[in-house]
Amino acid sequence: IETQNVTCVSEFHLMGFSEMTELQPLLFGLFLSMYLVTVLGNLLIVLAVSSDSHLHSPMYFFLCNLSLADVGFTSTTVPKMIVDIHTHSTVISYVGCLTQMSLFLICGCMDDLILTVMAYDRFVAICHPLHYQVIMNPCRCAFLVTVSFFGSLLESLLHNLILLPVTCYKAAEISNFFCDPSQLLNLTCDDTFKHDIVMYLIGITFGFFPISGILFSYYKIVSSILRVPSPDGKYKAFSTCGSHLLVVCLFYGSGLGVYLSASFSTSSRKSAVASLMYTLVTPMLNPFIYSLRNRDIKRALQRIVNRIS
Repeated sequence: IETQNVTCVSEFHLMGFSEMTELQPLLFGLFLSMYLVTVLGNLLIVLAVSSDSHLHSPMYFFLCNLSLADVGFTSTTVPKMIVDIHTHSTVISYVGCLTQMSLFLICGCMDDLILTVMAYDRFVAICHPLHYQVIMNPCRCAFLVTVSFFGSLLESLLHNLILLPVTCYKAAEISNFFCDPSQLLNLTCDDTFKHDIVMYLIGITFGFFPISGILFSYYKIVSSILRVPSPDGKYKAFSTCGSHLLVVCLFYGSGLGVYLSASFSTSSRKSAVASLMYTLVTPMLNPFIYSLRNRDIKRALQRIVNRIS
């Protein structure tokens, strides 16, 4: 019978960019700059939406929550990576690892569900414009965000229920710059059959259903837009959901790229670079996508600049 080494760990080693010793100063400056741009850009969106009465509508309410989720999503992983690069350390405690994983799952799932809610909002606005104010009333909007938050908590709780009873791991090295839930599960020594069943259920509930909802919403949106007779009407309808569609493609495209790279490559460097796309690059681009393609956001930001100056 083949035996494997078993380790009772009190800490893990995040091996993401530890191999690139000669590039550590450059990576430190690059990632710190990107993180600051991400946080400032998303907080500017929140400030613009909250301070301008013209933006107090369901679409911008959801955008504000998406920006907050992006800030949390990035802040759970990137600051630790920046500190590790600066101190040349790869260590994270067991408790710290599970805490980071929990916050990462909450904010990542919140991103996922808010994007689904935003697709529903665009579907109601384009397919049922006369009933939009009635359907997307403030109570409904608050309810959708609350459900998204508690759904995110549930996903994080399910992962913790799997990992908390685990006491032994095959190794203490994680091939990434943060405590990736899928890699932690692969390191456990327990029978993975039950874990796999639970993970498939989580994937269907928080992955398949949201993306199916987004695809169905855009199917209805495109069908409705194609029935609009005038080209100007079609352009206006498409422009209202273009930014959201681009963000959805970035979020799910980068996430899919991460899991494909993890399946076909065991290199910690490649896994870390792929993960960086959806933990830092995508949240950094979201404010630019929404502000550059949206006149209302640009006007609100201009008012804030004029007020400060």
